[in-house]
Amino acid sequence: MPAKLHRLLSVIGACLLALSADAQADTPDPELASVFSQAGSKGVFVLYDLQSKELHVSDPQRAKQRFTPASTFKMLNALIALQTGVVSGPEEIFRWDGQPRFIKSWERDLSLRQAMAESAVPVYQEVARRIGQQRMQHFVTATGFGNNAIGQAIDRFWLDGPLAISAIEEARFTARLAQGQLPFDRAVQADVRAMLAGEKTADYQLFGKTGWATNQQPTLGWYSGWVERADGQRFAFALNMDIASSAELGKRQALVKAALIALQIIPAQAAGAD
Repeated sequence: MPAKLHRLLSVIGACLLALSADAQADTPDPELASVFSQAGSKGVFVLYDLQSKELHVSDPQRAKQRFTPASTFKMLNALIALQTGVVSGPEEIFRWDGQPRFIKSWERDLSLRQAMAESAVPVYQEVARRIGQQRMQHFVTATGFGNNAIGQAIDRFWLDGPLAISAIEEARFTARLAQGQLPFDRAVQADVRAMLAGEKTADYQLFGKTGWATNQQPTLGWYSGWVERADGQRFAFALNMDIASSAELGKRQALVKAALIALQIIPAQAAGAD
């Protein structure tokens, strides 16, 4: 398929997805709301069923509220880097400069793929600097990522703002990535999907990216991605939640699994997994 036609179909698909989501975003799902109340957490979970096109939300108001995306932007950052060729591929190595870093596991040479798994901010800041202001703005706008605002700080805009995105918009984004419907080459999207592969069981596999926005109080935790079941069905999701301290970061994945179990997307025995 010619690249221009593929991108046109991607835009049309995104518009149809947005219309479908908006039509269903005002009705809270009681099963999802109870997941947060039982955990004593404040946040929102959004699930988009790629088969039925149904949207499930725990809190319609918060689902539409935009927040700083933090490291969930690494998904789009990687797509742009590979599409523009500023990074040769997922295995390109980024050398550690020897300086202390916020997380010890970042203090080593990392490939683009490893830096995604480790959520290594300095690597993806270097990626953003390579992309540059003009190309970054072009692809963020073409993708329709939240408010599309990248400001002037090319290596901070997803950490400090002005970029902001809602849980519904994150779920739309990951749904399009899961289906190869973003305005990037199919091979590029396949590479990034592989970089996001996570827990795999006999029943399902999770794909996604966490994030932690510390530019607000309370801080904000993200977990966005999709689940592929053994029966071939796929479901995109996005969660954001208030984080009082780093000790609560593990709740992001736990709440997503609890929500997927509540909606009978994955089996209940998954509750004990990491």
